[in-house]
Amino acid sequence: MSKQFDVVVIGGGPGGYVAAIRAAQLGMQVACIDEWKNAAGGPALGGTCTNVGCIPSKALLQSSEHFEHANLHFADHGISTGKVSMDVAKMIARKDTVVKQNNDGIQYLFKKNKITFFHGRGSFVKAVDGGYEIKVAGKEEESITGKQIIVATGSNARALPGTPFDEERILSNDGALRLGAAPKKLALIGAGVIGLEMGSVWRRLGTEVTVLEGMDKFLSAVDDQIAKEAKKSFDKQGLKIELGVKVGEIKADKKGVQISYTNAKGEAQQLDVDRLIVSIGRVANTIGLAAEAVGLALDERGAIVVDENCKTNLPGVWAVGDVVRGPMLAHKAEEEGVAVAERIAGQHGHVNFATIPWVIYTSPEIAWVGRTEQQLKADGVAYKAGTFPFLANGRARALGDTTGMVKFLADATTDEILGVHMVGPMVSELISEAVVAMEFKASSEDIARICHAHPSLSEATKEAALAVDKRTLNF
Repeated sequence: MSKQFDVVVIGGGPGGYVAAIRAAQLGMQVACIDEWKNAAGGPALGGTCTNVGCIPSKALLQSSEHFEHANLHFADHGISTGKVSMDVAKMIARKDTVVKQNNDGIQYLFKKNKITFFHGRGSFVKAVDGGYEIKVAGKEEESITGKQIIVATGSNARALPGTPFDEERILSNDGALRLGAAPKKLALIGAGVIGLEMGSVWRRLGTEVTVLEGMDKFLSAVDDQIAKEAKKSFDKQGLKIELGVKVGEIKADKKGVQISYTNAKGEAQQLDVDRLIVSIGRVANTIGLAAEAVGLALDERGAIVVDENCKTNLPGVWAVGDVVRGPMLAHKAEEEGVAVAERIAGQHGHVNFATIPWVIYTSPEIAWVGRTEQQLKADGVAYKAGTFPFLANGRARALGDTTGMVKFLADATTDEILGVHMVGPMVSELISEAVVAMEFKASSEDIARICHAHPSLSEATKEAALAVDKRTLNF
C-alpha cells in the first residue's frame, strides 16, 4: 500500500519548497518530491533558482564586482593594492559553497516542519479515491498518494532551434555558471536578465563580451527612460550590445563558436567567440510529469493551465511558479506557493500580480514595479511623472556610484502610484518601499512626506516622489 499524504508537492524549487513548508505549518501531512542532484548525487533542493539561477549568479556577480572595484576604484579611496588577479576556480568554488548552504538550509526546514522528502522524479499515475497516485522514480521506484497535489516543476532554458546546449561551447545558464576560466571572447544571444548578468560577470574579468539582441529596443519590458540610461552605462563599461539582429547559422567545434547573423542594417556579419551563452527565455517544464495520464490540461506552450487561484482543470490539483502563466520569477513562485497552501487549508491566499517587483542585478542594478510610461500612454491613462538622479544624492556620491535615477509615475487625478522605476546602485533593495506603497494604494505624496534617513540612497526615492508635483528639497 502506498504512503498517503494530505499534500504532495512535485518540485522543490522556490514555489514547491515554500508551498510544502506552508502546508506543513498549517497542520497538513506533506511530501515533496524533487530530482535535483548535487555533484555527489545527493539531493539539491532549491530548484533552478538555488542551483543554477538566482543564488549562484549573485555569488559570481559579487565576486566579479569586488575584483573590478579593486582594479579600478580602490585607488580613488587611497587604497594601494598593486596588481590584482582573479582565481576563477576559487570564485566558482565559493559560488558552489553558497549554493550548498542554501540547499542544506531547505533540507533543515523540511526536517523542522516534518515534511517527508523523496529524491527522484514525480509523475502522475492515476486518480484514486480521494486523490492521486504519484510515482517517484529515484534510486528505487515507489508510489505515494496525495489528497491534494501541487505541481511546481519550474522551467528549462530555451535553446535556439537546431542548436542544442552542449554546456561546453554553447551554454545555458547552467553552463554559464560553471566556466572554469574567463574566455577571451564571449557572445550572448538575448539581452535579457540572464544574458546581461552573466555578460557583466565575465566582462569584469577581462572577457570581450558581445550581446546580440533580436529586438530593436533594449530591454523592451523596462521603462524606456530607464532602459536608455542603463544602456548608456553598459556601453561605457565596454559591453557591446547590438540590437535588431537576426541570428543565422551557428557552428561549434573544439576551437570555439562561429555565429552568422544579420545586423539592424541588413548587413551580413560573422562573429567568432570562445563561448556562446543563449539567453532567449525559458519554457515550462512538464517533461516526465505524465500529465496525460490524468488529463491535466496544458496550453500551446506546454505550460499547465490554471485559473487566477492556481487551480488546474482537475479537482485537487494545483500548479505554481514557472510551470504556469505569469512572470517566471522566484518570488512570484513563492507567493503562489504560500497562497495555494493557504487555499487548501480553507484560507484566502493572496497574490497581487500588479505589485510583483522585477530586478536585473547588473551594475547599475535595474528594478521596477507597476506599469511603465509607455504602457500608461498606450492605455490612455493620464499620469504625472517625477524623476531624480543619483548624481544629486549625497550617499551615492560617497559610495562613488552616481549612475542612474529613480522615476515615479502617478495618476494625474488621484496621485496614486502607478509605477516606480529605478536604475542605479542597490536599487534591488530600494524597490521594496515602492512595492509596499503600491500594495497599500499610496500616493506619491505619501512617499514624499515620509521621513527618509540622511544620507541614504532612499532619499532619491523621496525626491522622485516630490518631483511628481514639481517640488524638491534638493537645493
